[in-house]
Amino acid sequence: MSSVALPIARGKPYWRLAQIIGVVLSLALLVGLVVAPKLWLHVLWDMVIPILPAVFLINPLIWRNVCPLATVNEFTGSPATRSAMSPQLMKNGWILGMALLFVLVPARRFLFNENGVALALTIAIVIALAAIGGLIFARRAGFCGSICPVLPVEKLYGQLPLADMRGARCDTCSVCTPVGCIDLAGLKTVAQTVGPERRDTAWIRTSFGAFAALFPGFVIGYFTAENGPLTSAPAVYLRVFVCALGSYAVVAAAVAVFRLKATPTLRVLGATAFVIYYWFALPVLVRSYSGG
Repeated sequence: MSSVALPIARGKPYWRLAQIIGVVLSLALLVGLVVAPKLWLHVLWDMVIPILPAVFLINPLIWRNVCPLATVNEFTGSPATRSAMSPQLMKNGWILGMALLFVLVPARRFLFNENGVALALTIAIVIALAAIGGLIFARRAGFCGSICPVLPVEKLYGQLPLADMRGARCDTCSVCTPVGCIDLAGLKTVAQTVGPERRDTAWIRTSFGAFAALFPGFVIGYFTAENGPLTSAPAVYLRVFVCALGSYAVVAAAVAVFRLKATPTLRVLGATAFVIYYWFALPVLVRSYSGG
């Protein structure tokens, strides 16, 4: 398989150290969620996760350069001689990743926000998926470039990164991810993800276009739901589904009436979801870091 040289982040040894630290901290998290769940759930949900959308806005490569799951996927998927993923399979992987996001995030309300053992088990399963994806497909195509549930959010928030950043994982590109790779495509990532439908209003019916239209309502649905027992799961999913569907309906109607183009509308949707997220999350984040 042919490969091309890529510009990589300066100080790559430091990125490698950060990647190792990320894996070690992830292992500590798994242990902590079992032995001291209250503390570690607070650190994860109130102090770490709320920072990530801002990181994606600055540049999603910051996170992709250190993500522990990416490190596992890279470790098992390093040989570029393994099978490359076809564009269609990649697109199916994106849909699966979006589905995982829509299933796992609402589950925080009735399970993961308060049950450390359940969260640790779920994280371990996702780590296993990253490792297995690497064993099947070359490099990071089997997880990071396809079924990762964080990938669509990285793309949505990282459409116009505030800072220039280079990837720290791939010295050369073997095109393991045939389309829409953030590390390779940069500012063209979303255009490649949406595909030729971006040239007219059909973009709203693509998987990523639908995700972007659903996401502001999805964020509202999650934050307006309340933590509860496992029996509250149907109510939580119903609330999130209704809010997300309402968001899509509003966007789809606007696209149809005003013939909205893909690129500016996707950027507005990303910005809207970002603002909504921090409208709810920022007070918790401030209290957590101020000790309030």
